[in-house]
Amino acid sequence: MSKLKPHDPGQKLTIGALAKLAAVGIDTVRFYERRDLLPAPDRTTSGYRLYNQDTVARIHFIRRAKRLGFTLDEIKTLLRLQDYGGTKAEVRDLTKHKLAEIDTRINDLERMRAVLQALATSCSGRGNADSCPIIEAIAGSSGDNS
Repeated sequence: MSKLKPHDPGQKLTIGALAKLAAVGIDTVRFYERRDLLPAPDRTTSGYRLYNQDTVARIHFIRRAKRLGFTLDEIKTLLRLQDYGGTKAEVRDLTKHKLAEIDTRINDLERMRAVLQALATSCSGRGNADSCPIIEAIAGSSGDNS
């Protein structure tokens, strides 16, 4: 294949060239393809994948959405809304749902932090672990399913 020209939207990319331009591994491209996050690429007569240039932007979208906490299924929904003309309300609702999940996780983490901080304060850090208040508190909560 000739030297790549990323600005040429008509040029097809091999999986290696796509991975390099998108700054991901080849296995990541294959994984996204298996999860139906990327459109099926064209194939050469010998079976090599050939991707459109816009697949680079799609991979960047997937990576940014992952960094924002969206799951691959949620990203698939966002891409479907983008590809097939979903509404802004649908995108906003999905985002609000994600925000609610994040708020719940933050609250859980703050609660865990407070408990661990109190336990760390109660432990002198001296002596054997068998009488450590942290170990005793964890062992004493065996009836707790969380």
